[in-house]
Amino acid sequence: SLCGGGAPSLSYQELKDLKKTNILHIDVRERWEIERFGRIPASINIPLGELVEALQMDPTDFKEQYNQKMPSKSDPVVFSCLAGTRSKQALSFATSLGFS
Repeated sequence: SLCGGGAPSLSYQELKDLKKTNILHIDVRERWEIERFGRIPASINIPLGELVEALQMDPTDFKEQYNQKMPSKSDPVVFSCLAGTRSKQALSFATSLGFS
């Protein structure tokens, strides 16, 4: 299940279309889930428990740890997880940190 800012949930096709644009896709599943079930192409894995800290990192540290440019507060970001619960939490964490 996928969560985006304006649209609380997206279909797989909508996500595929969004990925053609400049969007950051953050998968908030645990690392063992990624290992067991596979990585979503062009996504970065930041487990939900690390997200608040990650979104407040120094951009250089973020790039070093996640091998991806840190999103700015206005960049389009999509969160995903297995069932939709964690991605909704991720969305509210990001919003509370000032991400639009």
